[in-house]
Amino acid sequence: MPLDIVRNDITEMKVDAIVNAANPALQMGGGVCGAIFRAAGERALQKACNKIGGCQTGEAVITPGFKLDAKWIIHTPGPVWQGGSNQEAALLQASYQNSLELAKNHQCQSIAFPLISTGIYGYPKEEALQIAVAAITSFLFHHDMHVYLVVFDKNSFGLSKKLFSSIHQYINENYVEEIESKFQNRLEELHIQDSLQEMNPQEMQAEEDASASLANLLNQLAEPFSTHLLRIIDEKVMSDVEVYKRANMDRRLFSKIRNGVNLPKKKTVLALAIALHLNVDETIELLETAGYALSHSHKFDVIIEFFIKQEKYNIHEINEALFAFDQPLLGS
Repeated sequence: MPLDIVRNDITEMKVDAIVNAANPALQMGGGVCGAIFRAAGERALQKACNKIGGCQTGEAVITPGFKLDAKWIIHTPGPVWQGGSNQEAALLQASYQNSLELAKNHQCQSIAFPLISTGIYGYPKEEALQIAVAAITSFLFHHDMHVYLVVFDKNSFGLSKKLFSSIHQYINENYVEEIESKFQNRLEELHIQDSLQEMNPQEMQAEEDASASLANLLNQLAEPFSTHLLRIIDEKVMSDVEVYKRANMDRRLFSKIRNGVNLPKKKTVLALAIALHLNVDETIELLETAGYALSHSHKFDVIIEFFIKQEKYNIHEINEALFAFDQPLLGS
């Protein structure tokens, strides 16, 4: 199952478990911790935490969710940022890993994380995001679980400023407003109509016959999306698991697409193109077999094209950028 980045209040997430960025004493604190205690019921949750007694930095413990929609609350104290020289990265990674393992051991199918340690603990947001995504991605490559990274607003999100600027510049250079694109298409249509009007009836009939013959030939040669996809997977010498994991895709959806049961959405086709490390021309060809196109009148498409041209195929990095630009995420 995939990793999704969402903007929400973590206490309102309808998942099996939410993660509390706790303190080692497991006492009600401020920020995310305080919000979770208040939403779950302060007395009941504090009593459960007191019974556990405490939790070391990087470790994780679990309590019931009480009044929350989530069945469980996983408590993990992240490290306090001290400049990066006191094993902060290793401890932060351990917080994610141990929380995920605890969720797996309690048969959780879904879990929601905040960006641990980025509040009052002061961990730099960009580095914290990279550690979170790396730890979750590593876990998801071996286990099925729907994982959410929940951010309350854009200020709590840590996309690289350099990457943001590069994408913003690429959008400015390549993005075409939809109204301008439609106007250009209309001009082309008028040009074609003018050309047809200059033909005599015999020439027009011959043109129509030729177009119909070409359309019939293309229909006969058209390769179904699932067949085209399987051929590329074989050419790339990749396993199905490798493909749907790299595409940030649910195994069941991939199976339906693979077997021709479902025609995928455009964002799913693009996720598969990223997973298969296709270049721009190959991506356009894959899109066409599903009835889609890559358009410069959609920022979503332009951002995907940016990463493909840069040969950057980490789908979670792409999703971080899409999230920062308020676009849909890849995968399912």
